[in-house]
Amino acid sequence: MTADVLLYVGEPLARYRFPPGHPFSINRQRAFWDEAQRQNLDKRVQVLAPRIATRDELRRFHSGEYIESVANRSVSGEGYLDYGDTPAFTGMFEAASAVTGTALDALDRVMSGTHRRSFQPVGGLHHARADSAAGFCVFNDLAVVIRSLRDIHHVRRVAYVDIDVHHGDGVFYAFERDPELIFADIHEDGRYIYPGTGHAHEIGAGKAAGTKLNVPLMPGASDREFFAAWEQVMDHLRRHRPEFLLFQCGADSLRGDPLADLQLTPAAHAHAARALCRFADESCCGRLMVFGGGGYDLRNLAAGWCAVLREMVL
Repeated sequence: MTADVLLYVGEPLARYRFPPGHPFSINRQRAFWDEAQRQNLDKRVQVLAPRIATRDELRRFHSGEYIESVANRSVSGEGYLDYGDTPAFTGMFEAASAVTGTALDALDRVMSGTHRRSFQPVGGLHHARADSAAGFCVFNDLAVVIRSLRDIHHVRRVAYVDIDVHHGDGVFYAFERDPELIFADIHEDGRYIYPGTGHAHEIGAGKAAGTKLNVPLMPGASDREFFAAWEQVMDHLRRHRPEFLLFQCGADSLRGDPLADLQLTPAAHAHAARALCRFADESCCGRLMVFGGGGYDLRNLAAGWCAVLREMVL
């Protein structure tokens, strides 16, 4: 049903891209939106504009000192926020705040019951830490959403599923000891790719041991290996019975991405989205928020994200 699915696109989100020459300099939103319109998917969703997060909202996860540092670097547009992956650019603070604010707008609407699902192609910045940027990610919109679910909406058992080619380390380590954050991540083996984490033995710590699932795939893995790994994800979700689902569907796991070596096709993304939509309907009152994540080949991200959105509107 059209009213069930929110889609967020707009210039504030398109501005979240780095200077020319950076892998994240391409207009990823435009590539997706052109393909979504070509497939008439835009007619099956409610399209909404982005909004900017306030500093108080950002502080639900990030430190005040780090937020002000980003704001200051955003004025000068000089230097790096980390060790060389995430350069500052003029207007960076507003663009990164739009990613988080848009996610919070979607969360409020899903929790109000007016919509069941949301899709935000420019979002899912899963590497950022509470006090630092990492891996092209300035603010961690996903972690802010998780904290908001707990502190504002009083939802405790949240599941986070990630099929981006890079391990979602910013989410994993922030909630490694949280037994009510159910984590499942399929990614390229960290021995061969950034950030070098997400090994199968990383299952959570303390009381959270067993609530985290990491499934690393070897370089060159195809849909066949992904489908087998996906069964582990679904078993993990069924075992822990979450109340709310978050899905980061990075398209950099598709064949031909310039930063990675998995060989998935959009069928993998469609398969995951289809299963999560069904699970959300069965176990989470239909509540599912989806974020585009990574992807640095425009044709891939258009195909992968549209495959996900198509499953969401069926």
